[in-house]
Amino acid sequence: MSKPFPLQTLLDMANSRMDDAARRLGELIANESEDCRKLEVLEDYRTEYQAKFAEALRNGIDPQAMRNYNLFIGKLDEAIIAQREVVAQSKERTAVGQKAWIDQRTKAKAFDALSKRHQVKEARDEHKREQRQSDEHASKQFRDRHSDE
Repeated sequence: MSKPFPLQTLLDMANSRMDDAARRLGELIANESEDCRKLEVLEDYRTEYQAKFAEALRNGIDPQAMRNYNLFIGKLDEAIIAQREVVAQSKERTAVGQKAWIDQRTKAKAFDALSKRHQVKEARDEHKREQRQSDEHASKQFRDRHSDE
């Protein structure tokens, strides 16, 4: 009878940690995508608002409206700068999460390789036991046959 893999608990833990790291990485990627989408929306809105401002300038605009346009575009620029920082941090977190997942996957693969080696050794040992039993049985039958003669 084959012996159980002595490091099975560690293999199970490594697989569980790898799954957790993969789940976390998925969340980080989704957050990064959402942060990028928000930045894109802000940039698109600024482009549209800048076009409206240019149109208003062509059609004539009073100084108060011009100041309001400029103030709002300045606020949009600040929001874009802040969102770019959020995106940069998000990309950083995603990179860290990807490294954590790769590290966990490497550990799980190492334990899995040990498990496979263990299984191969146990199968080889089992085959040797069966062969030995078969040889003993054949030898016993041969002795019994020759002792009857």
